[in-house]
Amino acid sequence: MVKRIRKIKNIRLHSEGTHTLVLTGAAFVGACLLVSWAFGFKSIPFWIVVALCGTTYLVIVNFFRCPVRLFPEETTEGVVVAPADGKVVVVEEVDENEYFHDRRLMVSIFMSVFNVHANWIPADGTVKLVRHHAGRFMAAWLPKSSTDNERSTVVIQTPEGQELLVRQVAGAVARRIVTYPAEGEDCYIDEHMGFIKFGSRVDVYLPLGTQPLVRIGQATTGNETVIARLTNKS
Repeated sequence: MVKRIRKIKNIRLHSEGTHTLVLTGAAFVGACLLVSWAFGFKSIPFWIVVALCGTTYLVIVNFFRCPVRLFPEETTEGVVVAPADGKVVVVEEVDENEYFHDRRLMVSIFMSVFNVHANWIPADGTVKLVRHHAGRFMAAWLPKSSTDNERSTVVIQTPEGQELLVRQVAGAVARRIVTYPAEGEDCYIDEHMGFIKFGSRVDVYLPLGTQPLVRIGQATTGNETVIARLTNKS
């Protein structure tokens, strides 16, 4: 059995948001001070700007939240957990033509701007491939976004020798994908795989015969919801 190896940073706001939060906060404070200089602290325009800036800033802070999560099961052998919060939009067999060049079971999770956008490693194993692709920024729920949009691919080989592919896909609003694993590294459930800024999806390609445990329309919680169980090759 594969025993759990826990490597997780105790953070509440993701470090990927630091730059954005500091610059946005400074801009909003500057805007409020400018309006107060023009109209006064007690004016209606000043309080309207304060309300708008404060609400927008809270939305941005909410986007960069990063809850501390530990996978609840004692062992992770054969387990594939959701790499992201969101909603399942695809559970079907498809042709995967970037790495496997054969049929795979595809599970796709769409993230709205209100979901946590940290991504987690979906299975224990070794990172075999990390590849980034430039591309378009179509709406992430469209089928073609998986192959035409800006995206990052990570291939993981489990201790049992099975391979799965995880693809972070940018959306119409998302403009930056961050991927942490490097080729040759060991990776584990509970670790962060990366971050996608402002709306997107994550696709997982699994071997045929894998047992899917989610359905279309189901909500997922990253690093907690088990989306599939790999069957033993032997």
